[in-house]
Order: sequence, then structure tokens, then C-alpha cells
Amino acid sequence: AAVFAREEVARASVGPFEQSWRSRRASEGREMIRFILLQNRQGRTRLAKYYVPYSDTEKHKLEHEVHRIVAHRDQKFTNFVEYKTHKLIYRRYAGLYFTLCVDSTDNELICLEIIHLFVELLDHYFSNVRELDLVYNFHKVFVITDELVLSGELQESSKKVILDRLGNLDKIEG
Repeated sequence: AAVFAREEVARASVGPFEQSWRSRRASEGREMIRFILLQNRQGRTRLAKYYVPYSDTEKHKLEHEVHRIVAHRDQKFTNFVEYKTHKLIYRRYAGLYFTLCVDSTDNELICLEIIHLFVELLDHYFSNVRELDLVYNFHKVFVITDELVLSGELQESSKKVILDRLGNLDKIEG
């Protein structure tokens, strides 16, 4: 219940000012994560977190295009792909593709480290994470994502600090 209340407060706090600030920040060319996608091999999106406003049809189109690009790419190539005016940085773990869309000036290796930290957090929190954990505990996955990345920027890079916060949230939920 506490997690849902936190999500509602987070959604309610994003007013017109916050939306215009995000749009302005994105248009100014400041470095940021545009979106995070977790997709399985079949192209089903298991997590989609957008930090730039897109319509529902644009989101669906983006998810389809990103999966087509990432899933059919030869493993001999790098995990960085130019995508429109941005870059896709992705990594495949088991049957899931973890993809970040970032500005073209962002450091690719840092983005790969963010992905790896995210996977480590999920793996530790769910004790050997599986795709079904993401499906049935999507609200927990969103909380983990928010502890790691907030408003398109890395919020916390310490695995221990994030896991401690998640433990505190679990204690509150009871």
C-alpha cells in the first residue's frame, strides 16, 4: 500500500511546470536518459519507463523499433546503436534486453554500468531474478527503477544504499 501511495504522489506531483521543465531540459541538449526498456526475445515489453513525453502511439512505435534493432543485431557488434538523434545502449541478460536511450553525447560505458547495476539490484532483490518476477512484481521493479534513475538522471550509484532503501520500504509495507 505504501508503494502505491508513493507512486500516486509521484504521479500527482508532476504538474504542468514539471512537464515543461522536463521538455525544456530535454530540448536544451542536457544529457539525460530518454527511456528505459526491458523486453524479452519475442518483443514483449516488460518495463517501459519514459522520461521524455511521448504519446501512446509513439511509445508503441518506439518499443517495436527498438526491439527490431536490438534483437536482430549481430553479437559481434558493439552494444551501442545510433537511433535518430540519440543512442541506444543495450545489454542482453538471459532472455531479456535492457535498453537505455540516451543523448548522443552520453558516455556509453557509464550507461552499460547503469544497466549492469540495475540487473544486479534486480537479481539481489528477487534472489535470482526471472522474467516472471518482473511481470508479477512490476510495482517493485518500478520502485527499484526510481531509486536508480529519477527524472532521466542517475539518482544513486551505490548498490548498498539502494538495497538499504528498498529494505526500509519493505519494512514499512509490513
